[in-house]
Amino acid sequence: MQNNLIWFRNDLRVSDNHSIMKAFKGDKVIAVYFFDPRHYETSTFGFKKTEKFRAKFLLQTVTQLRGNLQRLNITLFVYHAKPEAILPNLVSDHQIDTIFLQKEWTSEEIKVLHEVRKNLGSKISFVETFGQFLFHPEDIPYPTYQTIPNVFTHFRKKCEKVIAVRPTLPAIQPKGKYNLVENDTVLPSLKELGLEDFETDSRSAFPFKGGENEAKKRLENYFWETKKLAFYKRTRNGLIGTDYSSKFSPWLANGSISPRTIYWEVKKFEDQIEKNKDTYWLIFELIWRDFFKYISLKYGNQIFRIEGILDKIYSWGSDEKTKNAWIGAQTEDPFVNANMEELRFTGWMSNRGRQNVASYWSKHLEQDWRIGAAYFESLLLDYDVHSNWGNWMYNSGVGNDPRNRKFNTRRQAEMYDPNGKFQKLWLQPTLF
Repeated sequence: MQNNLIWFRNDLRVSDNHSIMKAFKGDKVIAVYFFDPRHYETSTFGFKKTEKFRAKFLLQTVTQLRGNLQRLNITLFVYHAKPEAILPNLVSDHQIDTIFLQKEWTSEEIKVLHEVRKNLGSKISFVETFGQFLFHPEDIPYPTYQTIPNVFTHFRKKCEKVIAVRPTLPAIQPKGKYNLVENDTVLPSLKELGLEDFETDSRSAFPFKGGENEAKKRLENYFWETKKLAFYKRTRNGLIGTDYSSKFSPWLANGSISPRTIYWEVKKFEDQIEKNKDTYWLIFELIWRDFFKYISLKYGNQIFRIEGILDKIYSWGSDEKTKNAWIGAQTEDPFVNANMEELRFTGWMSNRGRQNVASYWSKHLEQDWRIGAAYFESLLLDYDVHSNWGNWMYNSGVGNDPRNRKFNTRRQAEMYDPNGKFQKLWLQPTLF
């Protein structure tokens, strides 16, 4: 008899999930998710690692995951605890032979897995699978991660030339009802996570909820109901509203939907509706997401160092007054302030806004870029360790931008908010 356990982390879906597919080959399958208290502690930069916006989105996501697994006759245990403290008893109580999980490689995840392995001993097998990529690591045209180029265009063109994106997995059929086991675990509240509850701000460009079902609903709406995909490239630098961009990133970040699912839906749209530069550009952005994951595989913890992956030495500041002005939307730049207010009140910021406020922080104010990255990590609904720290390096001159550009935020405001509509939405009239 083979008893398997699926340990969910950033792969919170039942569709196109290799861990589920592999675990289902066993006789008995259970699953677990941990609200690890360390994810809600204050970091060395002074911010909670996970603030209320992403936490609520995550609670909604895990609630949907539990329901979707229930329909497959899989029990999801949920704990507000450290995995290494709970898994030994869970494994023992259910006589687990193998643990299936998505492969992660950044330092905090590796450390937790090490502690779990140490507490479980050598009798338990672990099966890790790369599930968060568009281009699977086994398919990329580079012999080692160290040979991956630092310039995105080189990476993209070579991969597009030689890689065929793998198909999504077929739907999994439910296991027999006997597979369900007694489960009295409950999800924590925001208060139990040390956070306050809130209502979504009416101005938010991301009023959506968390979960795999919600991700699929958004895909259906953006592609097939409104056909906004056909205009994606032309609108993606927008600032106001739900449809100027796809808004898939929060669901991608916690694995509610796979990049392969989106890719193949784009291909279906191109076959049935329209193929143009706009439809391609969504795939282009998925490749950018992959690229930063490969950069973190190549450089490891170097992506968290102040010198970045380029070993660049700058005279970074860490002035508390400057930080509070940037966070509190009290800088001399109203466009920066408006974007920072949007982030503070909603946990969301447009791609255009992120580039501007990051450049302003690191290249105009010349403050330690890691402080900005840590603030984004805390607030953003769509925080992804690879994309967040990769983009902050990129915008701060210590990463993958070969041109080391500095944004002229005044000029950017004239281009992307010419009538000041976005700034008026987020700033008091007296401040604009």
